[in-house]
Amino acid sequence: MKKFDCNSCPVEVGNLELSSFPVLLEETYKDVRKVIVVDENTHDFCLEYLLTAFPTLEDAEVILLPTGEENKVMEVCFQVLEALSEYGIVRSDLVITLGGGVVSDMGGFIASIYKRGLDCMHIPTSLLGMVDAALGGKTGIDLGSYKNQIGTFHNPKAVFVDQRFLATLPEEEWKSGFAEVLKHALIADKDEWERLIATKQNELFSEESVERILEKSIAIKSQVVTEDPNEKGKRKVLNFGHTIGHAIEGYYLELNPMSHGNCIALGIIAEAFLSNQKGTLDAEELNEIVQVMRALYPCPEDLLTGVSVMIELMKNDKKNDQLGVRTCFLDKIGACSWNHLIDDNDIKMALNYLYQAYYKN
Repeated sequence: MKKFDCNSCPVEVGNLELSSFPVLLEETYKDVRKVIVVDENTHDFCLEYLLTAFPTLEDAEVILLPTGEENKVMEVCFQVLEALSEYGIVRSDLVITLGGGVVSDMGGFIASIYKRGLDCMHIPTSLLGMVDAALGGKTGIDLGSYKNQIGTFHNPKAVFVDQRFLATLPEEEWKSGFAEVLKHALIADKDEWERLIATKQNELFSEESVERILEKSIAIKSQVVTEDPNEKGKRKVLNFGHTIGHAIEGYYLELNPMSHGNCIALGIIAEAFLSNQKGTLDAEELNEIVQVMRALYPCPEDLLTGVSVMIELMKNDKKNDQLGVRTCFLDKIGACSWNHLIDDNDIKMALNYLYQAYYKN
């Protein structure tokens, strides 16, 4: 069992039954009611194991969220809040999320606002959830096409990462989470980046390799979050690829939804290009990043039809300030800086470059 500290929240990586999870259920939360938040996928593939392995959960209320980013909205949250009220859940009770990023984002948000805050614990079941969404205490839901516009900082009491849940994932979900793994390496660990890109794809997701990926990626995020829990400074580096990536994701949400990781990978290419244009990232490293992302993640052929909409989405990004759109630049592979201003022309150039990287031939 590997343990990390993420802003005073313990993150345990290993077999769930050997973690502190059963102890917490049987001691700290022995006499409280438990609510397990799942989506349709984790209800079908993961919930039975949880209820069977931990008898103290047999009387837990189960709340089923509809699957998909398009359902990460206030309307669904209201339905869950009403259900909690009908169940008579009180402030001393416990919420357990069992799912990917959407489940931990929504479940954490609901726990943070119901009766001014319930304790929650996360059991992420996707690679994206394990290395990113469940860590750091950010909660959030979308507002139309704007990603995570409504949210809170609500630190979970614990996060339990058991890679056995990854066996249930389709390839697209693996790749979605892997984009965040690559991002963590790009912003903080060049050696890890080089190791990841040198590993053959059929070896990358072996049990031993996944264990290492989880531990390295969780360590990077935990260290950054602990240094800057409320994103006043350094934590902003975790948004590399997200300014443009979130706009791409928002634009396609109602047209032809793309996975979060795919959009972030495209955002990484675009923001790496801007890093090069502004003189912080050399051309050789930019080309390496493009080659890696292009081999793993597709780009929509109609990308440039949405440029004006994406610019407007970026202008309402939650990371901005009074001066305009703020983003991160890579100084080099393994080092990132934040709070760089970009304008409409920069965004157009970046999206143009992204398109050309895929379709110039």
